Order: sequence, then structure tokens, then C-alpha cells
Amino acid sequence: MNMASKGKKKMVLPTRPDLPSVDQIIEDINRAESNDPVFKFLQIPNEAGLPTNEAEARYVQSRHYLELNERLQEARIDLTRRRDELRMVGESLEQSVAAVKGRAL
Repeated sequence: MNMASKGKKKMVLPTRPDLPSVDQIIEDINRAESNDPVFKFLQIPNEAGLPTNEAEARYVQSRHYLELNERLQEARIDLTRRRDELRMVGESLEQSVAAVKGRAL
């Protein structure tokens, strides 16, 4: 009979943390500096003044994507506002035309 195995307590491992959300990842990227050591590990020779490693290139590409995405969101908000203004002006114009037609009759 093996008595040693009964005396050992099972070690309870902590649960894994949840994966970060897209918003958390974006926030982390926005806070990171371009010279962050994480982006400096794959050195690639560079003569054209482009990022010096693949990780930094990906970082710059990601930042560019995020900036474009932000501009698109702003444009969407602006276009929605302009569309609403045009609808109001169109309704006002229709009312004015109806009023003019009503007076003409």
C-alpha cells in the first residue's frame, strides 16, 4: 500500500484570465510607444527609412489602421449629421412648395 500519495494535497491552479477585448487591445496599442521594446525584436535591414523591424512595421501599420478607422468613424458621424440636416431642409422645402401651391390655387 502506498501511503505517500494519500498525504499529498492537490494543488489548485488559478484560472486563466479572460482574453482582452478588442477595445482593450486598441487601448493598449494606443498607449504603446513606437520605441517599445516589444516592437524591437525582429531586426530587418533598412535603407529606405522605413521601420527597422517587422514588429515595428506591424506596429506602424496597426497605428495607421486605427487612425484611418477613427477618421472613418468621424466621417460617418459627420455624414449622418449632414443627412439629417438635408432631410430637415427637404421637408421644409416641401412645406414651402405646398404653401406656394396652396396660395396659387
